[in-house]
Amino acid sequence: MPAAASRPAPAFDSVLVANRGEIACRIIRTLRELGIRSIAVYSDADRDARHVALADLALRIGPASAAESYLSVAAVLDAARRGGAQAIHPGYGFLSENAELAAACADAGIVFVGPSERALEVMGDKIRAKAHVAARGVPVIRGAGEPGMTDAELEAAATEVGFPLIIKPSGGGGGKGMTVVTEPEALAEALAGARRVALKAFGDDTLLLERFIAAPRHIEVQVLADAYGTTVHLGERECSLQRRHQKIIEEAPSPLLDAATRAAIGEAACEVARSVDYAGAGTVEFLVSDAAPDEFFFMEMNTRLQVEHPVTELVTGVDLVEQQLRIAAGERLALPPITVTGHAIEARLYAEDPARGFLPATGTVLALHEPGGEGVRVDSALIEGLEVTADYDPMLAKIIAHGPDRATALARLDAALAETVVLGVPINRAFLRALLADDDVRAGRLDTALIERTPIETPAPDAAALAAAALLEHARRWRVAAEGGTAHASALWSAPSGFRLGEPRPARYVLTAGDGQTVAVLVSGSPEDAAVRVEGGGHPGTATDAGDGARAARLHHDATTLALALDGAVTSFRWARTGDAIWLSRTGADAGASVELRLRDRASLMAEHRASLTRDQGAASPEVRAAMPGAVVALGAATGDRVDAGQPLVTIEAMKMEHAMPAPVAGVVTIAIAIGEQVRQGQIVARIEIESDPAAHPAASAPHEGAPA
Repeated sequence: MPAAASRPAPAFDSVLVANRGEIACRIIRTLRELGIRSIAVYSDADRDARHVALADLALRIGPASAAESYLSVAAVLDAARRGGAQAIHPGYGFLSENAELAAACADAGIVFVGPSERALEVMGDKIRAKAHVAARGVPVIRGAGEPGMTDAELEAAATEVGFPLIIKPSGGGGGKGMTVVTEPEALAEALAGARRVALKAFGDDTLLLERFIAAPRHIEVQVLADAYGTTVHLGERECSLQRRHQKIIEEAPSPLLDAATRAAIGEAACEVARSVDYAGAGTVEFLVSDAAPDEFFFMEMNTRLQVEHPVTELVTGVDLVEQQLRIAAGERLALPPITVTGHAIEARLYAEDPARGFLPATGTVLALHEPGGEGVRVDSALIEGLEVTADYDPMLAKIIAHGPDRATALARLDAALAETVVLGVPINRAFLRALLADDDVRAGRLDTALIERTPIETPAPDAAALAAAALLEHARRWRVAAEGGTAHASALWSAPSGFRLGEPRPARYVLTAGDGQTVAVLVSGSPEDAAVRVEGGGHPGTATDAGDGARAARLHHDATTLALALDGAVTSFRWARTGDAIWLSRTGADAGASVELRLRDRASLMAEHRASLTRDQGAASPEVRAAMPGAVVALGAATGDRVDAGQPLVTIEAMKMEHAMPAPVAGVVTIAIAIGEQVRQGQIVARIEIESDPAAHPAASAPHEGAPA
């Protein structure tokens, strides 16, 4: 982060940060550098969070639910009064673009670190913003949508817009609720889903339809403006690498634009800001056609700090949070001429499973290592012991790299990701590294659909990981036996030595990996001088793929790291354990996905085997289980309905996304939950009774939004 300026600090003694996670930590760091007292707020879920420990004062504002804590204007204002804050910095997300908070701050005599209510109202409504900037000569995409329009009216308007089109919540951002529709038949269902997400996330279900541009580039421009009429831009950022319409890798400057287009798009962004007398830091987002890179179209203006602001800070040397505070305190912009030096790239580290459609993940951080080195910056809220819940966005940290050119920045970012370790929660590190290695990404040939076209491999543990997990358990049992921690008369009877008359029998450890494969690892000898064999499971590189499968192994480990020599080849891991689960993350240049291996006992294996005997070979399970933890927001059928295979039954919302659970087979459904209920990952939400005569029950005619359980 750029160092704080040598000028006097803005005229604030205390500033409340109305946010959580890595952005709260990042704002608090600048406040500390400026000598300003920082006040954090937290929900019950964040009592032990990193931003709470960093702040000079921390105040509780409500339960875990965002609606009752971070999204509550009354709770935030009350905390500001209790803490004696002169200003409130909202960060991004939550209340950062909320005109009600800005008005409440004005009434309370507290400075809102953001733009005016008028700017928030105009730019916070995508429909109004589009019409507003078009009148100022800024190019826009053809679309339709007005407040109060019904789904039927939007379907009629879609004929004018044309297909493919994209649905956007008018009052939102961050890609939430955005849906691409390629044919008229899919529009009704997509509109219903987008309205649900928009209402839940933004309190406003107004929708906007826009013509969808194939192979678009998403390019945004950072602007700063003071209250005295000075508006400048700090260059552009390329944000085309997205999944679920949400950015995942961003860089500055864009590898697409030439000097003339860069100047034109920068001036268009400044005109958007001037059109609403903007004051503060803001971002104007454009779509740029990859086929015609000199053409750009206004999408929206984000009237706040952006997640990806660090790349602009690294190439310009400007601390954007400091400038926000100075502008809010009434100062004039006093920046030297803006120059862009080198290249910066940011990767967002999410708690999610790319192989399962980027579904959000939960868990507890058992072990953590964050990277460092030349040109590397980490904005993070991670600490060991942090519980990642389904209550908030799944972004955990941002890894950013800067270098004299794009190739150097890419290499530094990849090395930093290889060094990053988070155990206990599935993360997207391996996917980020694979994406950075993609030929199109390295060449700068980007578009917003690139990730959708990129095959995602399901990570599976190799022989080294399987052997390491088994040897860790082998070492634990060996140590317990050596310490006499059993009821046996001699440790000989409990140590996993394999002793018996005749040839020694190996100790057998059964492991289940995250992909559901179960394997057995046979271990003979001590952990420091063992022979291992991996049986079954079909995992790559397992011992069953080569020769007789017996491989020499040596394990050396401490509480957090281990080195495994397998047939002389040494592999290093960081590891952690909780209960029967062992987490492993390979270190070094070939670091990939962390793996969770669960030790299985005889009782659980027998129960699983008995359950499999009641099903035909290859038959789908009649149980529907939640793919992620979250809240049930819609039901596609009611108990007693006949459903078809693939029909959506239960829609779960968590971490700002919806996921529909389909029927695995046709039959009569029993719904096991109700709308509004919180469910766990893996919880049974419905069961299907397969019919002998499908004509015995009529098919369900329509989704049951309020169907009882």
